[in-house]
Parts: sequence; structure tokens; C-alpha cells
Amino acid sequence: MKAEELIKVWDLPLRVFHWLLVVAFFIAYLTEDELLTVHVWAGYLVGGLLIFRILWGFIGNEYARFANFLCSPAVSIAYLKDLMQAKAKRYIGHNPAGAAMIVLLLLSLLMTVSTGLAVYGADKGAGLLAFIGNSHEEFWEEIHELFANFTVVLVVVHVIGVVAESIIHRENLARAMFNGNKKRP
Repeated sequence: MKAEELIKVWDLPLRVFHWLLVVAFFIAYLTEDELLTVHVWAGYLVGGLLIFRILWGFIGNEYARFANFLCSPAVSIAYLKDLMQAKAKRYIGHNPAGAAMIVLLLLSLLMTVSTGLAVYGADKGAGLLAFIGNSHEEFWEEIHELFANFTVVLVVVHVIGVVAESIIHRENLARAMFNGNKKRP
């Protein structure tokens, strides 16, 4: 494809965020108790990346800003219905289903990191759970695992959506997340 047929959509900070998040989350997910130090540091990285993404949602380029892609659940559902019928409108930035997925992933990851910090703090005798008492540590561990597993489910759905959208619109969206470019409308 010729350069004049492409538009830079995903800027470098967003692409680095995306792939670092993928790596950090799966390192944390796969290490759990066996390599607790690695698990914890990967979790800290996920937390830092989430803070970055939330800020970037307000100050990043036009395609990264929440104001430019967030929509109502009804719009996201209507888009999914069109996608299932292979007649979904093409978006340069995030489509309505992608917007909903971003919100779900950010919330699920925020819950995973928050509960992980609480459990780790209680285990080390610091943090909110240590202040309240360790009697609920097991409950928070279960909530932490629930959100981590829910995040994996969301990631699988996200990948399926990327593949479906790539097929319907004949555009490699995974490659766009590496080089930042998409086809012009």
C-alpha cells in the first residue's frame, strides 16, 4: 500500500502502552505464586500503564482521546449487530465495540491491580487490608483472581473482534497497532 493511502492513527506512546500492557499482564498472570516478585513487579507495571492510558485518554492524539470514541452501550450493541451481519461501518479510530472493550479492559485491569495491591499489602503487613485486618485477605485474593481471569476472557473477545473487523474491512488491525497506520477512508 502506498504511503499516501495511509493515515497515522495510533501514535507511538499508545502503541508502546498497548504492547507493554499485553506483556506485563501476561507475565503477571502466568507467574502468580511461583515467582511472586516477578508477579508483583509486572502488576506494578500494569498499574503504571493504566495511569498513563487514563491520562493519554485526555491529552493524547485525537484517536486516543476518550471524548472522540466513547459512546453509549446502545451504540456499541448496534455496532456489534451490524458486525455479526458483516455490514459494520468502518471507523478510522476505535469503533463502538472497541470503545466498550477499552472501558471494560481498563475497569477490569484497575480492579485486578487494586485488589492485588490490597492482598500484597496485607501479606506484607501494610496497606488497607493490614489496617482493617487480614481476616478478609482470602476474599480479596478470590476477587483478584476473578478479575484477572475476567481480563483474560476480555482479551480473547478483543482478539476475536480484531480478527472479525480485519476480515470484514480487509485491513490488518494487528499490524496497525504495530506501525500505527490505517487505510484512509
